Amino acid sequence: MLTSVRGLVAASILAGCGLAATPALANGGESEISISGNAALVSEYRFRGVDLSGGDIAIQGGVDVGHSSGFYIGTWGSSLDEDTVGFGHTELDLYGGWSGDITSGISADIGVIYYLYPNATNSVVGDTDYVEFYASAGFAFGPAEATVGVAYAPSQDSLGNTDNIYVYTDLGVGIPDTPLSLSAHLGYTDGFLTFTNDGKAFDWSVGAEFAVNENLSVGVSYVEAEGDYLPGDYNFTDGAVVGTLSVSF
Repeated sequence: MLTSVRGLVAASILAGCGLAATPALANGGESEISISGNAALVSEYRFRGVDLSGGDIAIQGGVDVGHSSGFYIGTWGSSLDEDTVGFGHTELDLYGGWSGDITSGISADIGVIYYLYPNATNSVVGDTDYVEFYASAGFAFGPAEATVGVAYAPSQDSLGNTDNIYVYTDLGVGIPDTPLSLSAHLGYTDGFLTFTNDGKAFDWSVGAEFAVNENLSVGVSYVEAEGDYLPGDYNFTDGAVVGTLSVSF
């Protein structure tokens, strides 16, 4: 069984971006609270390399509220494939945490996400909602960035009374004087949140994004998962090229 989150990397990135848009002014005229939104159309919804939209297009979006202190809260949702995944047709994530600079070129992000599947009807464990804690560190050097992170879901009913840990690293680089950026990702899951016989799986991806303007971007990536996956009528982990059209506001 695998339950989903839009991607912990996305959680960190969106929360951080939320600190810089649509400010609410304090008494002194300085921005203390900011609100941002995001929406995307993806050719498949892939989480940790696994297809959660049955190979179909997914609609996604969220809203983030941040404070100048670094604390933030937000929500994000995605459409799912109801028949293939068994968690209904909607995923809704609620999250909160803190992100900020530790020193020059080094940042941190720590928080908690609550994953809800409001219309799930076909889960083998009954309850599908669960909580996961996350932490990451980011390192900036010139036009490149690297992130290392971990997410831990403690034992709970929706995880079959077991736990799950996920570790990952992300690399990104903006091509100087162009609107193009490149990215790479490698992750490893150990626990309940996989489709594998032994509860262990690697996932990886490489991609590129083109910024049309400050708010609109298009991207393409190749995504795949590797592990001793359970046999079935549908292969959730075949490698796939995923296209994305996204907007932020």
